[in-house]
This record gives sequence, structure tokens and C-alpha cells, in this order.
Amino acid sequence: METHVLVLTFQEVDTRYGLGRAELSQFLELGLLRPAPAPDSIEVEEPDELLPRLARLHHGLGLAPEAIDVVMLMRQRVLSLQAALARETARARQLERFLLGGGPLLDE
Repeated sequence: METHVLVLTFQEVDTRYGLGRAELSQFLELGLLRPAPAPDSIEVEEPDELLPRLARLHHGLGLAPEAIDVVMLMRQRVLSLQAALARETARARQLERFLLGGGPLLDE
């Protein structure tokens, strides 16, 4: 899957997602966003996924930036655990098929 990294100015983020300069500065300080080489801009992968989520957590739920940091870390951990579970489930199915005579065991 190809990852898209875009550089957005603070003004663009404010206009499109409703996150102002102060909020963006806090998110940058916490490491939730990456600064871009250009002044007053950020680099973001998949902005239409991350930035609306940050805006909903901040504006919709009224969470402080520090709480958003915790939520985002927990979300990343859940996604990681889901991926690990999917891998282990696939391995278990593969082993089950092998043990039942359904085919060779492949290394993944």
C-alpha cells in the first residue's frame, strides 16, 4: 500500500479541518504531527484520516492534546494487536489445513 505524505500549511489545516495554530503547535510538541521544512506547515501521511480524527477528539470530545496523545497511542497499539491477531489466526488456519491433509505448510 502506497503512503501519501503531504505538506500542508497551518492555514490549509485550519480551513479544511478546523485545527488552529495553537492546536497544531501543541500537536507538534507532543509528536502527533511532524513539522515540514517550510515555516508554519506540517508533513502528514494520509491527512484525510489523521486530521479529522484529531479534530473530532479535540473539538467533538473536548479532549486536551495530552489526552489525545494517549488515545492515539492506544489506537496504534490496538491496530498493532489486530494485525498480530490476524497473522496468528492465518498461521493457525494454515497449520490446521496441513494437519488435516489439506496442503503444504508455507512460511509467511
